[in-house]
Amino acid sequence: MKQSSSHLLMIEPVSFRYNEVTAKNNYYQKHLKTFSPEEVQMNALKEFNAFVKILEQNGVHVHVIQDTIEPDTPDSIFPNNWVSFHQDGRVALYPMCAENRRTERRFDILDKLREKGFEISSVVDFSGYEAEQLFLEGTGSMILDRQNKICYAALSIRTDGGIAQEFCKEFGYDLVCFTANQTHNDERLPIYHTNVMMCIADRYAIVCMDTIDDEGERQLVESSIKKSGKELIEISEEQKERFAGNMLQVEGNQTFLVMSSSAYHSLTEDQIQQIESFNPIIHSDLNTIEACGGGSARCMMAEVFLPKRI
Repeated sequence: MKQSSSHLLMIEPVSFRYNEVTAKNNYYQKHLKTFSPEEVQMNALKEFNAFVKILEQNGVHVHVIQDTIEPDTPDSIFPNNWVSFHQDGRVALYPMCAENRRTERRFDILDKLREKGFEISSVVDFSGYEAEQLFLEGTGSMILDRQNKICYAALSIRTDGGIAQEFCKEFGYDLVCFTANQTHNDERLPIYHTNVMMCIADRYAIVCMDTIDDEGERQLVESSIKKSGKELIEISEEQKERFAGNMLQVEGNQTFLVMSSSAYHSLTEDQIQQIESFNPIIHSDLNTIEACGGGSARCMMAEVFLPKRI
C-alpha cells in the first residue's frame, strides 16, 4: 500500500473569500478587511496557480478542476474535506459541518476523473450524517497511515468518532482517537481539523504533540507512531499556527514533502535537515489562502489513489 500519490485533484478558485460560517470554529481564519473581495480572489488565484506550477515542475500530476460561480462555495479550494480516492477504486464522500460547504460535493468531478482514465468502482457516501448534525471532514479530520492501516483522528465538532469508526470498518483501518487543543482567547479549545497538527509520511510523522493535553492520549499517539516504524518529528504550537502541521508527502520526479512557505520558514534548521534526510521539500507562498481560508497546502490537495485503466 502506497503512502503517497503522484496524482492530485485541486480546485481552481473563482470566488474564494473569508467564510463567516466556518470561522465559528476555525480560529485560523482572518478577515482581510484591507482587501476587497475581488482582490482576495485575485491574490488567491495567483497563489493557487503558482502552487500548481511548482508541483508540476517537480513531476507531480495535478488535475485542476475549475470551481463554479454558482452555488456559492468560498472554501472549494479545499477539496480534501469532502472526498477521498482509494486504491481499490472506491470514493468516499463526507458530511460537512458548514452548510455552505456541502455543495462542494460535485459528481461531475468524479465523471471528469473517469474521463481522465481513472477507475471508480463505487462511492461510499457518509454525507447522510449531516441530517443528524454529525460530521467527518475527510482527510482534514483523518490522517491516514495507509501503509499500516492506521487512522488518526483528533475529535472536534467536525470530526465525529462514531463516523470515523465506521470509515475504518469500511476501509480496513484501526482508529486512534484523541483530542488536540489550541489556545484561543485564553481558552484551550479543540483544533478544527487533525491535519493542522499532524502529517504522516512514509518513514516519519510530523506532529504537534503539545496540542494533546491529555498525557495518556499523548502516549497513545506517540506509541502508535513509533510502533509503526516511523520517526517522530515534533513541531511547536507556534509552528503549528503557521501551518507547519499542514503538510503532505507526494510523488513526483521523486518523493517530496509539500507545505506552504509560511510553514517552511517557521521550521528550524534541524527540523529541515531531519525532513530532508528522508526527502526534499517543496514550498509555495499561500498567505492569502491561509489567512482567509484558515487552511494551507495539505487542505488544497486531494490525493487520487484510484487505479488507472490500462
